[in-house]
Amino acid sequence: MKKPSQKKQSAIQYTIVPSDLAGHLFSVTLTVANPDPDGQTFALPAWIPGSYMIREFARNIVRIRAESAGSAVALTKLDKHTWRAAPGAGSLVLHYEVYAWDLSVRAAHLDQTHGFFNGTSVFLRVVGQEATAHSVDIQRPGNAAAKTWRVATSMKEVGAKRYGFGTYGAANYDELIDHPVEMGDFQLATFEAHGIPHDIVITGRVPNLDMARLQADLKAICETQIAFFEPLTRRAPLERYVFMTMAVGDGYGGLEHRASTALICARADLPSTANQKSGEPGDGYLQFLGLCSHEYFHTWNVKRIKPAVFAPYDLQVENYTPLLWLFEGFTSYYDDLMLVRAGIIGETTYFKLQAKTVGGVLRGSGRTKQSVADSSFDAWSKYYRQDENSPNAIISYYTKGSLIALAFDLTIRAKTGGAKSLDDVMLALWDRYGRDFYPSVGRGVTEQEVEALFDEVSGLKLKPLFDRYVRGVEDLPLAKLYAPFGVKLVDERKGSKVSLDIGIGRDPLGAKLTQVHEGGAAHLAGLSALDVVIAIDGLRVNGNPSNVDALLARYRVGDRVPVHAFRRDELMAFDVTLQGDRVPGITLSQAVAGRKSALLKRPSAV
Repeated sequence: MKKPSQKKQSAIQYTIVPSDLAGHLFSVTLTVANPDPDGQTFALPAWIPGSYMIREFARNIVRIRAESAGSAVALTKLDKHTWRAAPGAGSLVLHYEVYAWDLSVRAAHLDQTHGFFNGTSVFLRVVGQEATAHSVDIQRPGNAAAKTWRVATSMKEVGAKRYGFGTYGAANYDELIDHPVEMGDFQLATFEAHGIPHDIVITGRVPNLDMARLQADLKAICETQIAFFEPLTRRAPLERYVFMTMAVGDGYGGLEHRASTALICARADLPSTANQKSGEPGDGYLQFLGLCSHEYFHTWNVKRIKPAVFAPYDLQVENYTPLLWLFEGFTSYYDDLMLVRAGIIGETTYFKLQAKTVGGVLRGSGRTKQSVADSSFDAWSKYYRQDENSPNAIISYYTKGSLIALAFDLTIRAKTGGAKSLDDVMLALWDRYGRDFYPSVGRGVTEQEVEALFDEVSGLKLKPLFDRYVRGVEDLPLAKLYAPFGVKLVDERKGSKVSLDIGIGRDPLGAKLTQVHEGGAAHLAGLSALDVVIAIDGLRVNGNPSNVDALLARYRVGDRVPVHAFRRDELMAFDVTLQGDRVPGITLSQAVAGRKSALLKRPSAV
């Protein structure tokens, strides 16, 4: 009789238990079979890949202790996220609790309705043993209400069954923290994209969710992207993918992982069987599909094709790169383009989305002061730490980066007579730097290699574009670049509607200025962000933007009006000369009615 096979125990073992749902606490036990005999060091990441800000996740560790063979082992804290256990013989066990009350895609959240965590928030790294196999036993909460909970993760099952509590495994620490986990009573559906199973997991109350439409639309998007990167084999670089979505009253965001994405959205953005509509998605649902498309495209662009400084990540300090315009900006360009190629939206809707992006980039004067290369490098201190002055000081490497992708695409297509496009560059990046990145950590790409690859693939000299628009702050000549393709770009702002050129938030007293745009009427009159406007020309302001617009509608450009506002607790008066509205009114259309653009298709040469 054959002996039953036994699975080999991982050298690094975690057990995680949702131990206090009302107190939002995960209890974690970490067992190290062979700790460093000179004293084992442990560290929790300070940030999570894809979100470029130091988050200090270790601040959520409530208490921590160590033991070996049942006896206490001294722990010394070395810095804000690092501990060292005293030397000892035999295996070492850490016990610690993590406070989980961050309802975002970046950290961990736990209550009576569900649990969610990213590994960077809960799994201490065993310093020096990151390359060894890791396992995690995910246990069910003791709460009776959690008897029907399931588990969703793209991590490989070891002892667990699919969607069940139990043991999951990872080849190393980098893989362990790249598979977020959702647990609860979620809605679940599965579809195949070119033979690969994809799960849709929806947490939160979403009455009458039209899962059939969501399945069909996501299948089309995923198959289009897989075929884009692997036109011959249609082979995805993964065995399974999970879209895990938290539906809330108001929210939006996503974070990419190697075989999954964590999303948060407004429940109103998800499709409903109660108001099924044929044709293109409505605005909210379109925004959600665009988010899904964006995060799925990251499966290739940033999770496998990476900046050199991300291969591997150093999760204890900032990892600076000037290339986020490529990894986030180009992904932002392709996310909507993939919706067209997948047949989700048509040309008219696509041009509206693109026009909105152009207008958004032209809105802020920060675009004249910061390049997208600098924006990428300073993401840690500026883009992810935006304040009321950000529109006047910085540029988004997402939005302008997407327009730079467009400019490269238009330029390459025009100058090669349609023989080449940006698609060819992306495929070359994938072939050289991404396809073989895993299972071991491969090599990332440098900014010099990126620029050389653009020239090599296109057969052009594109350094002037890099100098002016990537490293420089010039506005992209999109109208000129569009012209050879029969697309007309027009700025239709009239300038006749009067404006203070401000952003408005509500305050009990009136309209709180969230932003004051440089050179606008409010700025020139001396008003500042965070001022609370209470009256315009002696009439009360109630904080509703439409109320402010209604009050201003009775005046002409050039009129002078008194404005009263509180700055802190001091009432101040301002003499404002009204200007015309400076918000760009961008439209894109075919110069010849009824003509279809070749821009939205892959060149036949690809």
